[in-house]
Amino acid sequence: MSLSESDLRAAIQRELPGVRADLERLVRIPGIAFEGFDHSHVERSAEAVAELLRGCGLDTEIVRHGGQPAVIGRKAAPAGAPTVLLYAHHDVQPAGDPALWTSDPFEPVERDGRLYGRGAADDKAGVMAHVAALRAFGDQLPVGVVVFVEGEEEYGSDSLNTIIHEHLEELRSDVIVIADSGNWDIGRPALTTSLRGLVNMFAEVRVLKSAVHSGMFGGPVPDALITLVRLLATLHDDSGEVAVEGLVGREGASVDYPADRFRHEAGMLDGVEFIGKGTITDRIWTKPAIAVLGIDAPRTLEAANALQPSARAKISVRLAPGEDPASAFSAVSEHLKRNVPWGAALTIELESDGQPCVIDATGPAYDAARAAFRAAWDGTEPVDMGVGGSIPFIATFQELFPEAAILVTGVEDPYSSAHGPDESLHLGEFERVCVAEALLLKNVAETVTGN
Repeated sequence: MSLSESDLRAAIQRELPGVRADLERLVRIPGIAFEGFDHSHVERSAEAVAELLRGCGLDTEIVRHGGQPAVIGRKAAPAGAPTVLLYAHHDVQPAGDPALWTSDPFEPVERDGRLYGRGAADDKAGVMAHVAALRAFGDQLPVGVVVFVEGEEEYGSDSLNTIIHEHLEELRSDVIVIADSGNWDIGRPALTTSLRGLVNMFAEVRVLKSAVHSGMFGGPVPDALITLVRLLATLHDDSGEVAVEGLVGREGASVDYPADRFRHEAGMLDGVEFIGKGTITDRIWTKPAIAVLGIDAPRTLEAANALQPSARAKISVRLAPGEDPASAFSAVSEHLKRNVPWGAALTIELESDGQPCVIDATGPAYDAARAAFRAAWDGTEPVDMGVGGSIPFIATFQELFPEAAILVTGVEDPYSSAHGPDESLHLGEFERVCVAEALLLKNVAETVTGN
C-alpha cells in the first residue's frame, strides 16, 4: 500500500530531529576541496554521507577519478516504476576570515530559527533533504533512486565528467533532482529554470623588467597598477553596462524583483547606485556580467616607493543563457587586447569555464514537482526563476540524459549567505523542502513512466 500525503508529512515530522542531528554532524566536518586545505576532511565527509545512504538501505560506494571522493547510492525501482537521481554535494566553500562570523563556522548554532554554519545551506542541507525523504518512505519507496553526492562542486567539479561517464549506466534515470539552488523567498518555493554560464580568466600587464624608484622614474614611466586599473575600467561603460562587444544578452525575465528587496538582500550601502540597464532580473539572469575578483599587488602596509613592474587580475564573466564559453572568452580577450594602454605587455589565461543552461520545465515531472511544492507550502504557487550563478554540469546531464526531466531545486533562501560569512539555513523552510521532496517522489511514481 502506498503512503498518503498525510503519512509522509507525519513521517517527515518523526524523522526531522534525527535529520537535523545528522546535518549538524556533517557541518562539523570542514570538507574543503580547494588546494591548500586538509583533504582528509573531504574523505571523512564522503564516509559520513556513505554511512547515511547505507542507513537508508541503498547499495552505496565511494568513487573518485582523479579528484575528491563522490558517493553513489542505489536502490532499484519497483517493476514499471521510474528511477529518480537525487544530486547534492558534500564539499563546502572555505570559511574565510573567522572574525567575520558571529560563531564558529564549523560548529552549527541555531539563532532565531536559522541554523548557522558553513555548508548548513550549501549544500549539506541538500544531502539531508534527500536522506529525509528516503527515511520517510522506509521500505515503501515507490520509485528507484540513485543518490549522487559530489565531493568537489565548490572547487569546479574537475573530475565530475569522468565520474559521470564511468558510471553512466548506474546514474541513468528518468528524473534528475539537483538540490543545489534555492527558493524565491521564505514562504515561496521555486523551480530554477535557467542559470548563467561562467568564464574565469586572468589578465596580467607588464611595463618594466623590475620595480624602479617612483621618484626617479615616476612621470614618464607608467606603473603596472595604474595600467591595469585603466584596462579593467574599459570592461564597463559609464552606466556600468558591460562594454565588451560580442557577448550574448537578452531581455525577457518575467518575474518582478523589487529593487528595494534586491538592495537589502545584496547588503548594498546607502547611496550606492545600481549599474547596468534593464530590469533587475534581466541583469542577474539573462545578461552578461563582469566582475574583478582579485588583484595581485603589494599590500599597502608593505608597499615601497616603487613603480610596480606587473599586476595581475582575476576576472569573472557570467554568461547569459545562449552564450558559448569559448566565444565569450575570445570576446573578452580581444577587448582587453584592443584596450591595453600605453603599449603594455598583456598576458591572458583561461582558468575555468562552464556552460549556461535553460530548462524547458514542462511535462509530468515538472507538474509533479509543482504539485509537491504547493502542498508543502500550503497552497503557495511556486515561481519559475533564473539564477545568476552557475551549475555548469547541468548541461552535461542534459547532453548525456536527454530523455530525463531535470528539476533544479534547493534549500537556500535570499538570506542564506551561501559562500559568505554566517551562512545559514532557515529551519522552517528546510522542513518544507523535506516534505516537498517526499511528495515529489510520490507524485513522480504516480505520473512518470519508467524506461
